[in-house]
Amino acid sequence: MQLWKLFITALMPVLKLLLLTAVGAFLALHRFNILRKSARKHLNVIVYFVFTPALAFSILTKTITFRSLIMVWFMPLNVLLTYIIGAALGWLFLKITKEPSDMQGLVLGCCAAGNVGNLLLIIVPAVCKESGSPFGAVDVCNKKGMAYASLSLAIGNIYLWTFAYNIIRIYSGKIFNVNKVDDSTVGPVSAIETDLESHSTVPVVTAEDISENNDRTTHFGSEFTLPGEKARASLRTLVDKLNLKVILSPATIGSILGLIVGVVPPFQKMFVGDNAPLSVVEDSASMLGDSSIPAMTLLLGANLLNGLKRSGMKFSLLVGIIVIRYIALPILGVVIVKGAIHFGIIHHDPLYQFVLMLQYALPPATSISTITQLFGARQTECSIVMLATYVCASFSLTLWSTLFMWLVL
Repeated sequence: MQLWKLFITALMPVLKLLLLTAVGAFLALHRFNILRKSARKHLNVIVYFVFTPALAFSILTKTITFRSLIMVWFMPLNVLLTYIIGAALGWLFLKITKEPSDMQGLVLGCCAAGNVGNLLLIIVPAVCKESGSPFGAVDVCNKKGMAYASLSLAIGNIYLWTFAYNIIRIYSGKIFNVNKVDDSTVGPVSAIETDLESHSTVPVVTAEDISENNDRTTHFGSEFTLPGEKARASLRTLVDKLNLKVILSPATIGSILGLIVGVVPPFQKMFVGDNAPLSVVEDSASMLGDSSIPAMTLLLGANLLNGLKRSGMKFSLLVGIIVIRYIALPILGVVIVKGAIHFGIIHHDPLYQFVLMLQYALPPATSISTITQLFGARQTECSIVMLATYVCASFSLTLWSTLFMWLVL
């Protein structure tokens, strides 16, 4: 296929994304104030609790089987590699520039965590629906593409709230209070955090306090607790550190349920198909899930307006994050995926290979804003980074998508 046709095919989804994002920003302007802070908060809650898990459940039940799940085993490893490589490049960049410690958590988080969930749910189906799409019939492409994107969403959510969350927590090194999270934060989790925590009092703590308390607990337990009690205490500590309440988000739970229904044939016969006794459940979930993509895109546009705030952030930091996310990571992604194809690790599916490469070229995850606010780590600068990187993404995603399609065909 001619390179120009591939460019047009790659451009159309990005233009659709930009139009919906612009509508979201337009609705959030003070002159109209339709998507005001309170409206964004409530829409965030609906997207987080209803639309996204319904979308993941409905797609995975129809598209994932045990055989196909075995075939996409490389995707969790691929997403993990995007986090590890991004964090390593960010760390190297910080060592060269010698930035202050309070900026390091933000930079590392933005370099490590890409938006491997929401944006793929928008871009991949749009690519499939284009008349010049190189991935075959629209229905088949859309079915497989949404399955890959939903699986990526669940995997990315787990890595975000374990890997990136703890990087920012370690490098922020500041006093924080969960109750201080602003309702206008970018990610959907923030609205949930605010609602849940508003009914309880959370003390202000520091990293030193946590370390000191852990030392005292360990010393006390080693002298006076039984082995079984020690094991239970260690398990509780591990659960608290992993923050399982956040990791097991509704989207992840929806994905797990969808995988169970898709992989277990008796369950699939109960939910999927015109003659399935519980097909109404799957149909209802599909109807709700269809609302997820436009709602998420409108929220993205509305929340990016926060990046217009003034700040003393160095321009070099923005350039460094953009270079890492849009030049270094995609190049390394091509090398990794092509290497995996060469050694027979990845099966021959151009759409699957395209999604794997695309995971390296995405802008930072919008939930990074939520995490930085949890730890008081440069919230205004985070909004500026989000605005700058998502503006640049409109150009870089088009170019990289064109190249990726050319490479996998």
